[in-house]
Amino acid sequence: MRIAVYLPLLLPLLAPLGARQLTQRCEPRLATWLLTAASVGLGAASTLSLALLAATAAIRIPLLAALGDWSANSAQSQDPTELSVALIAGLLLGGAVLAAARMLWRRARSLAAAAIDAACMPARDGLVVIEDEAPDAFALPGLPGRVIVSTGMLDTLDQAEHSILLAHERAHLAAYHYLFVALAQLGATANPLLGPLAAAVTYTIERWADENAADATGDRTRVARTVGKAALAARHTLARTPGAALGILGRNKGPLAGAGPVPRRVAALLAPPLTLHRGLTLATVAVLAVAAWSSAEAAHDLHLLLHAAGAA
Repeated sequence: MRIAVYLPLLLPLLAPLGARQLTQRCEPRLATWLLTAASVGLGAASTLSLALLAATAAIRIPLLAALGDWSANSAQSQDPTELSVALIAGLLLGGAVLAAARMLWRRARSLAAAAIDAACMPARDGLVVIEDEAPDAFALPGLPGRVIVSTGMLDTLDQAEHSILLAHERAHLAAYHYLFVALAQLGATANPLLGPLAAAVTYTIERWADENAADATGDRTRVARTVGKAALAARHTLARTPGAALGILGRNKGPLAGAGPVPRRVAALLAPPLTLHRGLTLATVAVLAVAAWSSAEAAHDLHLLLHAAGAA
């Protein structure tokens, strides 16, 4: 196997830099798409590379080689990959697959439970008000989804801020933000080096919802003040409740838990809106293209190795 097989394993090292640039310089909706695509794409490419490396170890085992009519000695002589490297890749591959399967199972269960809860909640225009003096508000995915708001939050905010709150939470449901979070976390589960990308997505979806609320109300300053006001109210009740409004802390029950830092969101709302960043878009696409090309090259190398081992 040539050096191409190792590129998808090295590219995730760029994740912290990419996450920082996209969250700070790119429009939130595009940033969310790019971050999610990068996490899924690089996670899949690195997992494939581990599988290809593990396969070179498998065909050196006489019993397994005999199943495919391959020559174990020929495979060992023609493949420059160290056996120890291939074995380590196999162990990492097993861990990645098990972790990803566990994450998918847990996420599927949580989304199914959320959908059942949402269907059982009587709502008016998708809004459910719960009797709770702790300020809280969150979006509950479902068919259809629900926006859950506590009476404590309604008492904390004025009428205009209620509209901002609802616009923000409804944006989470309308844009299926929980799916972006789930996909980004799937890539990070397969390859922990991609963790910064998944963490960035939990921030950019909040920024995306903030911008939707600003567009709906036409007042960025008022939205920024509402975000800060909700954060202050949540801080005062943090000792009694794990919830918080506008995705500031989250209830840790759903896929939208763990939003980005509030001061950054407020500062972004008080600044001019970010635009689509062509350079960052092209850079992300280029990284994904390199990962795809290197994976294809590595798969072709393995094909040639198997062909040679079979001929021998």
